[in-house]
Amino acid sequence: MKINKIYRLFTLACLMFFGICNVTMAQTKGINVKATVVDEQGNPINGVTVFSPNGNKASSDANGQFQISLLNDESVVIEKKGYESELINMSDLTGNITLMKSPFLASEDDEIKMGVATKDRRDIVGAVSSINTRDRLTYDNTQWVRDYINGLTLGVRGSDNIRGIGDAIFVIDGVIGRDPNILNMEEVEQITVLKDANSVALYGSQGRNGVIVINTKRGKINRKEINVNIRSGISTPRALPNYLSSAAYMTLFNEARNNDGLDDFFAPSLIQEFRTSSNSYKYPDVDLYSSEYVQPFINSTSVISEFSGGNDKNQYYVNVGWNSQDAWVNINDDFNAGANRFNVRGNIDFKINDWITSSLDGIAIVSTSKSSRADLLSEGTTFKPNSYSPLIPIDLIDTSDPTVAGQLEAARKFNGFLLGSTQQFGTDAPIALAIAGGYRNTVFRSTQFNNAINFDLNRVTKGLSAKTYVSFDFYDSYNLSIENQFKTYAPGWEGDSINNFGIFGEDLKDQTENVSTNGFVSRFGLYGLVNYETTFAKDHSLNTTLLGYYNSQKTNDVIQTDVDAHLGFQLAYDFKKKLFFDFSGTYVNSLKLAEGNRGGLSPTLGVAYILSEEPFLKNSNFINYLKLKASGGIIKSDQGIDGYYLYNANYSEGNNFTWADTNANRRQNISQGENLNIDFEERIDLNIGFESYLMNSLWLEFNYFKSEIDKQLTFLDAAYPSYYDTFRPYNNFNNDEYTGFEIGMNYNKTINDFSLGIGANVLYSQTKALKRSELNEFDYQNRVGRELSSIFGLVDQGFYAEADFDTDGNLNAGLPVPNFGNVQPGDIKYQDQNGDSIIDNDDRIAIGQSSSPWTYGVNLNLKYKSFNLFILGTGQTGSEGNKLNNSFNNYYSVNGNAKYSEVVLGRWTPETANTATFPRLSSQNNSNNFQTSSFWLYDNAYFQINRAQLTYEFDDNLSNKLGMEDLSINLQGTNLLEIAKNKDIRQLRIGSAPLTRAFTLGVRASF
Repeated sequence: MKINKIYRLFTLACLMFFGICNVTMAQTKGINVKATVVDEQGNPINGVTVFSPNGNKASSDANGQFQISLLNDESVVIEKKGYESELINMSDLTGNITLMKSPFLASEDDEIKMGVATKDRRDIVGAVSSINTRDRLTYDNTQWVRDYINGLTLGVRGSDNIRGIGDAIFVIDGVIGRDPNILNMEEVEQITVLKDANSVALYGSQGRNGVIVINTKRGKINRKEINVNIRSGISTPRALPNYLSSAAYMTLFNEARNNDGLDDFFAPSLIQEFRTSSNSYKYPDVDLYSSEYVQPFINSTSVISEFSGGNDKNQYYVNVGWNSQDAWVNINDDFNAGANRFNVRGNIDFKINDWITSSLDGIAIVSTSKSSRADLLSEGTTFKPNSYSPLIPIDLIDTSDPTVAGQLEAARKFNGFLLGSTQQFGTDAPIALAIAGGYRNTVFRSTQFNNAINFDLNRVTKGLSAKTYVSFDFYDSYNLSIENQFKTYAPGWEGDSINNFGIFGEDLKDQTENVSTNGFVSRFGLYGLVNYETTFAKDHSLNTTLLGYYNSQKTNDVIQTDVDAHLGFQLAYDFKKKLFFDFSGTYVNSLKLAEGNRGGLSPTLGVAYILSEEPFLKNSNFINYLKLKASGGIIKSDQGIDGYYLYNANYSEGNNFTWADTNANRRQNISQGENLNIDFEERIDLNIGFESYLMNSLWLEFNYFKSEIDKQLTFLDAAYPSYYDTFRPYNNFNNDEYTGFEIGMNYNKTINDFSLGIGANVLYSQTKALKRSELNEFDYQNRVGRELSSIFGLVDQGFYAEADFDTDGNLNAGLPVPNFGNVQPGDIKYQDQNGDSIIDNDDRIAIGQSSSPWTYGVNLNLKYKSFNLFILGTGQTGSEGNKLNNSFNNYYSVNGNAKYSEVVLGRWTPETANTATFPRLSSQNNSNNFQTSSFWLYDNAYFQINRAQLTYEFDDNLSNKLGMEDLSINLQGTNLLEIAKNKDIRQLRIGSAPLTRAFTLGVRASF
């Protein structure tokens, strides 16, 4: 049914868009114009593309000649990669047209849009990496921005952590702080990562952790385009939790009680019934992660269309998209669970007069996620398999008793069943709630608007320009729900028949859809800049920018509005376009600091030298391009200051106390002291690197970096006696160091019909705590000198053996005594680090680190004629995971009365003492066994194939017959393969939607 629905949608979308486009691309008659395109030496240029306003285009032949049909007074755009494009009036299309060759890395394709500034790649001094998507989306058709960043961008760990320092700030179309999750990749033109202090300086305090700049597509002069991308596919779980059956759980829970000296909880005869009886309703075995509840696969469909074009006065870009995905649990027949997302974007650029241009961008997004009121994936982590039968079959009910017959007659039935429960659960039975309790529909809405006005002030001073930018964003979310009441039934069994019920609740349908808010965020931002650029004495160029920036963000139920404001400045100088200097900085302001201390200067300096421009390398066949660069600076920031008014003393009213004369007063409590001298945190930064292009085929880039995050806010433990704790103020003290390197390469080679592209990037980032205020008795407990993500815990030494105890069950003399409760054979034994013969928190040492110092990505692109194969893989090494992490929902830390997962099958028993992988079972809270320790850590290294896509591009003749410019089909797989020692742990997600493997069929068409 789902597949047929998707097919119909697919067919309808194709017909609709193909029809629209054929009408749109109808030809208009005009005047045929001929011209010849030559280079600066007068040589004809072959393959130049010429675009007219009416949608026609032409290409120059081997003699540089072209012919195109134009209406009166129209202009054409003439383009060829590696040359400066030209906009030429119809009256000037006579004789030869000269195109100027662009310097290497200084063409229009090499423009790097850095948010508040745009530079050629050649001119950039700082550590900046960039991806243009226009030529990639056909063969790498992922739809989510974060997926595109991961593995393809140099210096980024995951999708937003630059060099391990922390989560970067996103800048989308010049707006700081927007969420990339609301974009689809079809909207995106370029992704740029700003990594060092010099490149992020103009972003002030918010740029502390680095900046990821995303620019969406815009219309281009004389380039009418209609693109349609249709995708449909299925996703399957990579792994699902494996919990024990009823009989296995009951047997092992009895064992756990016996280990604690308690009697069996379940009679062996009852367990045998659960194991062998054919009556699964009386002796249930329920697994909420089984295929009875979790679908084996889900469908997803997306349709995205783009419309762009314009002339020399106005350009437009429109993106309309719809995405739908099924829910993993869909057992309520009253509604279709799943998620839907609709987006529309309009980017408009227009010319007001000869010296003012402007742009207006508007974005609206609505997404819904509909589900039952019960979260069965979460309930499945605690719902025991033997609890009760969720459904009671009517045909097993004995109606010879009139009372039972009347109850059954009045009962609401569900496909021949009643909703099951027990006295313990009553109407809180999760499956009954999922089936009969109604639904919850979470709605998310996003509205974004921004306006830019550009002023060409050449009439005032040549090279002078200005820009204003205003943006407004509003995000809100709310829930729509129907909350039905329902009856549940606890059956009373006589043999294999039900002869009575316990009844809970009432059958009452909710007649009104309920609305509740999840909150909202509103953001207002503006900046203005003045730019001046000039060239003097022929070889010297100067580019200066002065920027004023303001941003405020208001969240509901939060009194204090977040405000960021700064003044930025940049002075860039180059000599002969080969020696570059960049002095950039900001004067930042923060409301998080006390008055008189709210301003700070962030200076940075960068220098770059294109060595390949020197005579001894200029004509080298091996080194085509080589740029050396270095930068350093200080970024002052309040991003790590978690809250406002931390400089004040905090007082609160306490309890009453009574004097001897019976008069009473109220205590005044203090939680922190005053420090009006709190200052900004500082990122102190150094970057040294090079960029090179070798043998006309290999791009190689390297950066060494060292950053310190100094003056972090903390309480000074070592500065005050313990009795003064509540009077301690915050101080700027902690200092962390980040050092490492990044190296990236891209190799491209074409031989006849075969093209090969190989890309790789490696990031090594090691962190260290340089300064802490700590008073630890033992040096191994200190954080100074250790990795910031160090995991501190106990060192396990296996399990206690029976020989470790005397006949009374006491530990043998000489063995350290754990301070976490009494232990038995089969409990985890820990190393005594300080030799005091007691195992306690003083024995915790650094046992691993949660952050990987090594991360890498590799990609392969093979093209033969019309076929293209793209593969992207990522990996990491050097970190450990912790099975006691809360995200595992006690799957590995099975303790006390918790539900049993498959991991307990490796439990310690006297018979398995030499092979056990899990401590003895206990029905009590065994604190000793579930301390953070080396026993629970696992190697988190992996390599995985994130995605692979096979694309076939139809030839131009077929595409043109169908009225299309380009047509391609593709088959993509995501998360296809993972190589990891602990793949079974890494791929398991407990209590929420599973990690998935997806297969998608897509069609792309351009008109």
